[in-house]
Amino acid sequence: MRTIGLIGGMSWESSAEYYRLINQQVRDRLGPLRSARLLMYSVDFGPVEQAQHAGRWDDAAAILVEAARRLEAGGAECVVLCTNTMHKVAGQIEAAIGVPFVHIADPVVQAAQAAGTLSVGLLGTAFTMEQAFLKGRLEDQGLKVLVPDAAQRQAVHRIIYEELCVGVVSESSRRLYQHVIDGLQARGAEAIILGCTEIGLLLKPEHSALPLLDTTELHARAAVDFALLE
Repeated sequence: MRTIGLIGGMSWESSAEYYRLINQQVRDRLGPLRSARLLMYSVDFGPVEQAQHAGRWDDAAAILVEAARRLEAGGAECVVLCTNTMHKVAGQIEAAIGVPFVHIADPVVQAAQAAGTLSVGLLGTAFTMEQAFLKGRLEDQGLKVLVPDAAQRQAVHRIIYEELCVGVVSESSRRLYQHVIDGLQARGAEAIILGCTEIGLLLKPEHSALPLLDTTELHARAAVDFALLE
């Protein structure tokens, strides 16, 4: 089994989900007492979040590049960045290490294509919904990506940072997300990408009229696929 390196802490609420999901999948595939070989470097989210909202992406990238290098030095055989938004600097991280970087978008595309779904709604931070670093990679591989309108994007973004990243899950926020999903469905979305690693804490399959493509779950599965590849 190969050793997985996780860059976590953004937020630690979803990083804990990565740890749980990866170990559950290893157990399911290999047996009841099996667990993953992994390392996690958990960053302080505060400086990263400040850099995001100030547009200082190179400063945020430097923090994550250091984390990736430390994981590689510690024996990680791949690097998994446990956040959608910071995939904006995925190229800088990948260029700084000598082990594979498991990109969060690729398993999402594979899952959508396997389900025969080409038109998807994307929920995430405003950065993820409005910029091209994730949307572009999805679209380049054949998906049509729909995002909410500006007011809804701001509401979705606010709930992520003010609630989900600090462990708050509220029914009113779930209803708001459901309303956003209904609007995306009306515009032709056939499935919804949970394009922030915390959204799965709020929305489960039973909460959505459309199938959910949870980036946290799919990314964790891709990490396990890499770890168990012969």
